[in-house]
Amino acid sequence: MSVARRSVAAVNRTDRLYALVEDLRAIAPRCRSARDLAKRFEVSVRTIERDIAALQESGVPIYAEPGRKGGYAIDRKMSLPPLNFSPAEAVAIAVALSRAGDQPFGSQARSALRKVVAAMPGPEGELARELARRVQMVRLPPEAGAEIQPLGAEGISRAIEEALLRRRVLRLDYADAKGALTSRDVEPGVFLGGRGGFWYLVAWCRLRDDVRVFRLDRIAAATVTPERCPDRPLEGFAPDVPEMVVHGTLLD
Repeated sequence: MSVARRSVAAVNRTDRLYALVEDLRAIAPRCRSARDLAKRFEVSVRTIERDIAALQESGVPIYAEPGRKGGYAIDRKMSLPPLNFSPAEAVAIAVALSRAGDQPFGSQARSALRKVVAAMPGPEGELARELARRVQMVRLPPEAGAEIQPLGAEGISRAIEEALLRRRVLRLDYADAKGALTSRDVEPGVFLGGRGGFWYLVAWCRLRDDVRVFRLDRIAAATVTPERCPDRPLEGFAPDVPEMVVHGTLLD
């Protein structure tokens, strides 16, 4: 697999780490010097050395070949081929591992997730990272913890997932706390889980012309429309959750 060269201004560190792995995989078992890699990615040799060290710490099988013609090489037999994980599947893994930091082997779980994302084709990995930013969990104080409740009517969660992934407007039939049903078009922003044990959709509601939070078990129906959502800053969807800490689903 070839790696297109892009301006350093357009390449963040995550993209560069992925591209480094793919570049070394493409020429394996041959090696490439740090100087050549620095020139290729338009960064300093020291930056390349830090990137290689980070990849090695994550378990990527990169080793240094000594000598005048030496450099860095990757053990192709021990590296993952491009995986057929979809962006939604990668985020599902991240959600499942979201509490791994508090469990045994938490750091190993995060390392495994980084390898999965690094092995995805570039555009798919970037789409997965964008989707992950829109799936958030709420950490409750231990004494206020509650079991996660059902996601609501059949197909509701899948419709929200599709709308977030494709950036499409959703048409909802929604019942308020008193059971009154309204139909409204919304622009999905954040899929929020854990607050009171329920899952919520934070979205721009066109009926109310403002951000609203919809509890999934109160959504009677959800339909993905063909209309693409306008761009709205993700920060504008952050709900006010007192005494709770909202954290994003991380893929890196």
